[in-house]
Amino acid sequence: MIQVCSQCGTRWNVRDRQRSWCPRCGGTLLAPSAPQWSPQQGRPALPPPPAAAPPQAAPRPSQQPAPSPAGRPPQAGTPRLAPGYRWVALRPGAPPRRRIRRGPLGPTPRYPVIPRWGLQQHFDVAAEEGDREHDGPPPATVRTMLVVTMVALGVAAFAHVLRYVLMLINRSVLLHPLIADAAVAFGVVASLVALVILGVTVVIMIRWLIARRAAAYSQHGQTDPHSARQVWLLSLIPGINVLFTPVYVLELATVEGSLTRLRRPIVVWWIVWALSAVVALWSIIGTVVVTFFANSTQHLADNNVTVAIGYLLALAAVLLAWRVYLGFEGAPAEHRSHRWVVVGAESGRPEQPAGSADEPEPAVPVESQGQNPAALAV
Repeated sequence: MIQVCSQCGTRWNVRDRQRSWCPRCGGTLLAPSAPQWSPQQGRPALPPPPAAAPPQAAPRPSQQPAPSPAGRPPQAGTPRLAPGYRWVALRPGAPPRRRIRRGPLGPTPRYPVIPRWGLQQHFDVAAEEGDREHDGPPPATVRTMLVVTMVALGVAAFAHVLRYVLMLINRSVLLHPLIADAAVAFGVVASLVALVILGVTVVIMIRWLIARRAAAYSQHGQTDPHSARQVWLLSLIPGINVLFTPVYVLELATVEGSLTRLRRPIVVWWIVWALSAVVALWSIIGTVVVTFFANSTQHLADNNVTVAIGYLLALAAVLLAWRVYLGFEGAPAEHRSHRWVVVGAESGRPEQPAGSADEPEPAVPVESQGQNPAALAV
């Protein structure tokens, strides 16, 4: 049902409710009627009242009523539509739900054997992690070597502390030569074993760093800007490795997106490692001086204390390196895998046929906010 505004001439589709006021300009809505086109006013207007036709006057062909859509002659009293307009039948209320008609499912499938097909899952992340573990050393090996290195450095530090204690005792009591020789041999052997194990651990950690960097850059579709030979060279040269190896670790954390979480452990490890390198260099210089220039008891005791402090700092540096390693390996949140499963349609409430009496009619306003329900024109 369409009503025309008497002021602005807007045609409003009011469905099955007659309205009084125009939502646009507030003018009066005319009564529902068949609209005609008025060229003088330039807007739709109501048809004039029909004039009394002379009796038995045959209508002209242009004034004959249009046939009904069903092909039957129009009934008496049916209003005529102006050219270019047509009646639109609208159902009151919300549109009906669309029914989904499903075809027949057919017979239940039967298989002589258990089917081998199904929902296959391909986890590329797991394959990448497997390749990374295959290229680099296994995590269990790295953890074991770090623990063994810490134990060896602790034993070496204890040997030098014990040697210093025996030197203090020897100031007042003469020690047995076997005890003195055993203390010296124990310190030397512990130092050699600690240095060998530390060297093996450094090689394993460099292998892990190269493999981890390659996997991280390949995951982002890039290549490592530093070649493996360059990383090996700058990580094995004493003194230079203190400057470049932590930088490589920081680059790795940046690529993996964990720099905010690992910046502090890496910086602390870098500082302790630098102090350990300085003390180790000082102890080497002291050993050379004691051996060749000032072979006195006081210089020997001072050098022994310096070596013990150097081993303790090395132990702290390895412990912090283990913490950094666990920060990388113990956070698999960056490599999450998604599993897609099939979810059935939600069976909330049963479908109701359109137009049923049980279905409540929503109270939808006739005129939508910001939209003008104008009539359809052809």
